[in-house]
Amino acid sequence: VVSSPYSQGVPPHFSLWSLPRRRTSDQMSMIYQRRWVKLDADYLRYFDNEKEVYSKRIISTSSIASVSNIGEQKFEVVTHSRTFVFRAESDLERNGWVSVLQDAVGDPRCRRESKGSLLSLSATNHEMQGYLELRGLRSKLYVVLCNDKVFLYKNQEDYKLGIGITFIDMNVGNVKDTDRRSFDLTTPYRIFSFMAETDQLKEQWVEAMRESIAEALSNYEVATKIWSEESNGFCADCGATKPEWAAINLCVVFCKRCAGQHRGLGPSISKVRSLKMDKKVWTEELIQLFMLLGNARANLFWAANVPPSEALLPSSCTEDRRRFITAKYREGKYRRYHQLFGNQQELDNALCINVQSNDVLETLSLVFCGADVNCYTGNPEYPTPIALAQSFNQKLQVEFLSQNRNTGECVLGGGHTETVHYMAPPSITHNGFLFKTASVGRPITERKAKEEFSRRWCTLNDGHFNYYESDKNSTPNGVLKMKEIVCLAVNPPEKHGYNHTFEIYSDSERLYLFGADNLETVKEWVKSITKSFIPASAEDLLNRDFERIGKLRYKDGLNLQSPKLGWFALVGSTLHACFEDSEGEEAIHLRKLQELFSGWVWGHCGLCVWCFRTLYIEGERKLDFLSWSAAIQQAAGSSGDTLSQQQLTEADIPVIVDRCIHYITQCGLTSEGIYRKSGVNSKIAALLEMFRRDARSVRLKEGEHQVDDVSNVLKRFFRDVEGGIFTSQASQQWLSTAAVTDESAKIAQYQFLLGSLPRVNKATLQALVNHLYCVQRFADHNQMNLHNLAIVFGPSLFQTDGKDYNAGRVVEELIEHYVAIFNVRSVTGFCCVQALGSGDFICTVYLEEKKQSAEQSVKIPATMTAAELTFEILDRRKISLREKDYWCCFEVNEKEETERPLHYQEKVLPVLQSLGTDSYLVVKKHFSMEAMLVYLASKVDVSKHGMMKFREERSLLGLGISGFHDRYFILTSTSLRLYKEVRSNRPEKEWPVKCLKVYQGVKKKLRPPTCWGLTVVYESERQEKPEKQQWYLCCDTQTEMREWFATFMSIQHDGNVWPAESMKARASRAVPLDVRLGNVSLIPLRGSENEMRNSVAAFAADPLALFRNV
Repeated sequence: VVSSPYSQGVPPHFSLWSLPRRRTSDQMSMIYQRRWVKLDADYLRYFDNEKEVYSKRIISTSSIASVSNIGEQKFEVVTHSRTFVFRAESDLERNGWVSVLQDAVGDPRCRRESKGSLLSLSATNHEMQGYLELRGLRSKLYVVLCNDKVFLYKNQEDYKLGIGITFIDMNVGNVKDTDRRSFDLTTPYRIFSFMAETDQLKEQWVEAMRESIAEALSNYEVATKIWSEESNGFCADCGATKPEWAAINLCVVFCKRCAGQHRGLGPSISKVRSLKMDKKVWTEELIQLFMLLGNARANLFWAANVPPSEALLPSSCTEDRRRFITAKYREGKYRRYHQLFGNQQELDNALCINVQSNDVLETLSLVFCGADVNCYTGNPEYPTPIALAQSFNQKLQVEFLSQNRNTGECVLGGGHTETVHYMAPPSITHNGFLFKTASVGRPITERKAKEEFSRRWCTLNDGHFNYYESDKNSTPNGVLKMKEIVCLAVNPPEKHGYNHTFEIYSDSERLYLFGADNLETVKEWVKSITKSFIPASAEDLLNRDFERIGKLRYKDGLNLQSPKLGWFALVGSTLHACFEDSEGEEAIHLRKLQELFSGWVWGHCGLCVWCFRTLYIEGERKLDFLSWSAAIQQAAGSSGDTLSQQQLTEADIPVIVDRCIHYITQCGLTSEGIYRKSGVNSKIAALLEMFRRDARSVRLKEGEHQVDDVSNVLKRFFRDVEGGIFTSQASQQWLSTAAVTDESAKIAQYQFLLGSLPRVNKATLQALVNHLYCVQRFADHNQMNLHNLAIVFGPSLFQTDGKDYNAGRVVEELIEHYVAIFNVRSVTGFCCVQALGSGDFICTVYLEEKKQSAEQSVKIPATMTAAELTFEILDRRKISLREKDYWCCFEVNEKEETERPLHYQEKVLPVLQSLGTDSYLVVKKHFSMEAMLVYLASKVDVSKHGMMKFREERSLLGLGISGFHDRYFILTSTSLRLYKEVRSNRPEKEWPVKCLKVYQGVKKKLRPPTCWGLTVVYESERQEKPEKQQWYLCCDTQTEMREWFATFMSIQHDGNVWPAESMKARASRAVPLDVRLGNVSLIPLRGSENEMRNSVAAFAADPLALFRNV
């Protein structure tokens, strides 16, 4: 039993391991039952045990009249109708509960106008209430649906008194229609099967609960901004308040009932989006557009001529809404006609002129009176109105035109209107001869010769693809329904005997291969077939020159419970996707992925794409998914030898460049002769080949990879890359610029050439020069000043033989004038936040707590340890060390609510480079260190074992154990093993200890069962398939947690947890010698690799030897 924590107020989550209660129905017979009890600001609830999610009883704190002691270990909670008696494990624990309950009862937050009801808000928030049958119970329950919760009561009287059974959070719920009067409310923890009295009531309950789920998942941020424009607070069509839907192309906001009619117009006329659920659609420009126009201004155009007899009211029926909205937006019946209406050329000219201004309402009027959004402006530099608006920096004009790029016109030329009804795509018909192989149930990996194909007459009509022996036959050899097609792939030319082939995958796990020698024949068939099975919501994908198109199920960070259906098209290295309930399509640049891996999960194939978010693609069928997986992984790799064909970071920098720069920044800035020394040629070639094969999978680690090998990989990559970083067309212009004598003219020319580079080349050059700028700032340590770096990188970047210094001079000037040439306001990049004239990093470290008065800006040399940083902070504040004081530097992560004391020998710089925006360093006393050292001193064996509560992280794929569960752990000098129970023979999981990073604390939103938790992060060392996991452990006591943490630290640092004499560590800090070598070349400009290596060896043996004859 864990004692209750006492608090002056009501904590958000207050719980005990146990608290028995007794029934009060019979005062003479006291029967206590052990219950798990929770108290928060609004409710006192008790459960069968701590693992239960749904309570047995819930008591509103607003219905509690008093709380008082009634004897040994007991107290009573008195409500307006009943008295509940509880017994604690001790008087001390009982007093703690009474104190907190009395505070809760007396807290004004808990007092509502409604005295007894759990739902103390006004009755208008009760979306629905009434009796329902719950499967498994004999009597009906009184159910109340309020906002994002469903409350269950024994009867209506209990509801009025504020004493319920439990409540269900709808943000984890899903409603499913089952039998005639039944429906299921499904949560991850339990399925509630309800039955209503009538079919009509059931439909009302289902609809209300689905709305509640949508409400629970919605976000009001966008709606609040748009409603800030007063007229947007009322429906543009019927005037209802707080409209939650909008047509993003028509620039009007409307209510839910009108939204249904807008959808009926089709996406070519009205693009309907939710203000609360389609958050990713609402860019800042689109929000500003709606705030600028507003319903009032938009209706100056759309509703300029509405007769009072035809105007809608909030109470108007569905038929009236349909008639009015169709007339208003499809026919343009009530709009204000533009004075140029009917004159197409004049409308287009006026549009081109107006987009240069900020008058968006005029643009709206022109477009919906017939102006062509895609008309030619007459200016080849800015050929379209969108390009013209962009050139004048009219962002809202660009946003409006972009939303209406494909909007169907409601008016045709000549001044008359034509009603264009939205309908399903027409039935596609096509016929002709194709060559076909026999269908198979596995991927086709071998080349099919022409002899393996048979000539077939093929027809496509009414959604059926038939193939016949010849055009004379009336009975088809086979039929393929369009609704059965799940994927179509276009093969590269000459993959098979016929030059051009395509594959069709069906939902019955069959693969059909068709081909022809004529490219146009295959193109027409592919176009006709895809038009027949791709839905209208994904028709934008058909405009792409795709290699593969089809449907797959997916999960993302917003939906991990159940997969949704999406439509995907692979075009080169870009995966275009039309997700459910999303606007248009989204593009996933596969070469810019952070992670990409595939495997089997839940009996399905899975492919995880990780870029801005995690996207989990699931294959219901193995055949088509395997082909998708292979195609995506191939597209995500490097496809050529130019910079733009490499795997890229989000900043358009090749991954190989980014990884090498990051590693050298972290491990090699102070390495003497960095970039000058030769590495091991075989290791350089092997590492470069790994990068070329799959740069994303390569993880450079200190100890495994030598700095000189990595630096030579980077140089060799630039020397070998096709076209070079400066491009073969412009490299001579760069070289000739070095001869310009006027410095300002030279910088201007460099800036011009930089702006002319392709996007990837420009980003890569800036990243490299930024890095070299940082390297030369450490010249005191690495001996690599501007001149030396230029000697090394000039020939590599310009791919020359190094016989003259022109290439080196360009590199030297780019580094020297880095800030001016690259227009850097302040020198960016972590490594360049430095003190004047020094090579040290500057970072903010806090003393004892994170507040402004505790900030300290500290220079962080690459060699500084955590102990040295700690003493630096203490020296500044003149804090003297006393016996038994254990000052330590902690890494704190506010988002994860964790902290980790750095080992006193741990280098600070790599830690700083890995910190996110939610993390910081703080120096404070380690109050548990003495107890940890005493415990470790008493240990005979380095290992530890015992029970802990375990939970996996589920944020990546939605997999893993939910909630905390008891598991048995064994920690040895090499590994941490997890067993389901003590008697288990085989571990469920096992991790090497050296790959674990242990933090103290567990984030509260995971609802840890105790406050003594550890967060453990595992990073694998495998190069081919790097892996990162995170999970959580909870101990029963603080002592137990401290012992586990001490054992982890002891094993990871070979028993050296704290220095035997801390003052020695303080005295051992030394300032590096200041050795400046100026601009003297350290290694000959020319010569064989062996000669250069020998020069480096000589320099390493006697650095002053080079200067004795100077």
